[in-house]
Amino acid sequence: MSHTMSETNNLIKGHTGLWEVVIGLEVHAQVVSKAKLFSGSSTDFGADPNTQVSFLDAGMPGMLPVINSVCVDQAIKTGLGLNGIINLVSVFDRKNYFYADLPTGYQISQFTHPIVTGGYLDIDLEEGKSKRIAITRIHLEQDAGKSTHDLHPNFSYIDLNRAGIALMEIVSEPDMRSPSEAMAYVKKLRSILRYLGSCDGNMEQGSLRADANISLRRPGEPLGTRAEIKNVNSVRFLGQALDYEIARQLEILEDGGEIVQETRLFDHNKGETRSMRNKEDAHDYRYFPDPDLRPLIVSKERIEKIKQNMPELPDVKKARFIEEYGLTSYDASVLVAEQEIAFYYESVVKSSGSKDSHQAAKLIANWLIGEVFGAMNRENVDIKSLPFKEQNLAELVDLIIDGTISGKIAKDVFVNMWKTGKSPQSLVKELGLEQISDPSLIENVIEKILTEQAAKVEEYRSGKPQLFGFFIGLVMKELQGKANPSLVNEILKKKL
Repeated sequence: MSHTMSETNNLIKGHTGLWEVVIGLEVHAQVVSKAKLFSGSSTDFGADPNTQVSFLDAGMPGMLPVINSVCVDQAIKTGLGLNGIINLVSVFDRKNYFYADLPTGYQISQFTHPIVTGGYLDIDLEEGKSKRIAITRIHLEQDAGKSTHDLHPNFSYIDLNRAGIALMEIVSEPDMRSPSEAMAYVKKLRSILRYLGSCDGNMEQGSLRADANISLRRPGEPLGTRAEIKNVNSVRFLGQALDYEIARQLEILEDGGEIVQETRLFDHNKGETRSMRNKEDAHDYRYFPDPDLRPLIVSKERIEKIKQNMPELPDVKKARFIEEYGLTSYDASVLVAEQEIAFYYESVVKSSGSKDSHQAAKLIANWLIGEVFGAMNRENVDIKSLPFKEQNLAELVDLIIDGTISGKIAKDVFVNMWKTGKSPQSLVKELGLEQISDPSLIENVIEKILTEQAAKVEEYRSGKPQLFGFFIGLVMKELQGKANPSLVNEILKKKL
């Protein structure tokens, strides 16, 4: 199965003509809260099975749910962060379905009256372009438990620790037109949620999972029949699942077949989706308002108070980094993607003692994105576990700017700084790496070399400018690579 996506307007070329991909995502984000949505049970990850289960979570008769106000505040904060409208009245419904890890036989969710309606986020595309993806709604609901089918040949095991944990379901409009747009959307959404502190975004632990609805249609025609890919827990797997699904649906449609509306699972070992069950519609779940829960009413004052304490979000921070530090759009995007990185960057900038603060800010960004990120990947450490202090990185950049060391020597200093945690200044002294910036010393060396290389000087002057590099090399060799490169260039040009 193969397909080619046209570079222009994301259309796919099949042998019967052009097709358009339509993708909408439902992202389940686990709410950061110490207790579950309607019970006081702990939400800690990794506890022994069935040790964090109240009578309510286990579906015991006669138990009454009590709303966790922290979860409500987190949903309001998320709605504000995604530019949505916070509804002053929302309603909890029972969504009825029967599965072994759902002990009550229903999930408490929101259907017709969610806590947030509308909203959007902007994703970054190639060549500095961006695209706005609309959000339909955000509603609160309980998670189900977890079934494990591969521990015993004849039995399945049920762990209810997750049952009742608060989720925000964030539903997008079908605005994405390629797997790369869907991946960019999930990355951006995860970044915003982590900035807000409303979801930790740990996809590998299942606290952020995506259901992708995907269909194909001829350009300009109504939406096609969609398939839903359920519970994808990594951005990379999402891209692979959508790629596979596009190829599968394209093959069926081009052969004159019809797409079945169904729910599919992605097998990342085989790189393919497979049918799980026919897709239910809303009426299959027999929604009705939960008789044990009154409508949720939030005051304008409560929303306003949350609004006052909102953090600076990635898009605003990116614009400020471009304006304040003179960064490129790309560098600013990279630095604001993770809140910890953005904080670290600004902390290093503030530690710099350079008179040219703009140059320092740009150079610090380059070093962070280049050398520091490279070393973090190699050594598998995060920004909080770097083996040197923030002011050390600022000091290293300051030494480059004031001409004490060259950028090339700075890379050696960085390697030693990573190994030892010592300050760049002490390492430069210890290793004898100070850059030679004394013009008279450099001039003497250049004059000596030009005298020794009189024949090459004649060649250069009679029209061989490429020999300039040859002279530079000799000067650098003589001064053990420590000479200030721009000073060598300047003096050599004059002398020649």
